[in-house]
Amino acid sequence: MRQNTPNPEMDSNKASSRGFTLIELLVVMAIVAMLLTIVTPRYFAHLDRARETALRETLFVVRDAIDKFHADTGRYPAELDELVTKRYLRKLPVDPVSESVETWIIVPPPNESAGVWDVKSGAGGEDMPYAKW
Repeated sequence: MRQNTPNPEMDSNKASSRGFTLIELLVVMAIVAMLLTIVTPRYFAHLDRARETALRETLFVVRDAIDKFHADTGRYPAELDELVTKRYLRKLPVDPVSESVETWIIVPPPNESAGVWDVKSGAGGEDMPYAKW
């Protein structure tokens, strides 16, 4: 019968294969950090482009609602909330860039002092002033 004697070589192999060394962990963390430095700026640039696209669509929808209101009633709405109460808009849209309902810039009709002829974003842009859209 064979006796089961412990082998010291197997014990040392078993102990070293249980985890990672500090060098291995540092190398992996350095690779992950390098990948993050490449991806992060692109991610934030993509977020800015998405907000700008959402702003263009929101301006299109609100301006279309203003035009439909004018076509139906023969006058421009006195304020943006009138578009909501008359059901031309479900609710007052949030400016996607400033993330607020309060920043809309109301442009009155030409030769009139009151009313909503156009709406523009009040968000300040670093590269592009959104109020010109």
